[in-house]
Amino acid sequence: MNEVTVYSTNTCPYCEMMKAFLQAQDIPFKEVNVQQDRKAAQRLVETTGQVGVPQTNINGDWIFGFDPDAVMELIKK
Repeated sequence: MNEVTVYSTNTCPYCEMMKAFLQAQDIPFKEVNVQQDRKAAQRLVETTGQVGVPQTNINGDWIFGFDPDAVMELIKK
């Protein structure tokens, strides 16, 4: 079972694209809205060094931005 978490904000079109892509592929995921959860936002920056969203964690590997090819590559592992 893949563990997928999408870190997003309310106003990010690429976040919506990532979530829609995962849903279309029937890939279950958890969403963390870093706009509403400031502690999660801080942890995310400390972990990845990146402030932009979406950031997607798949089984411990990070994808920055909307990158469907990278998602499918990590899901197949």
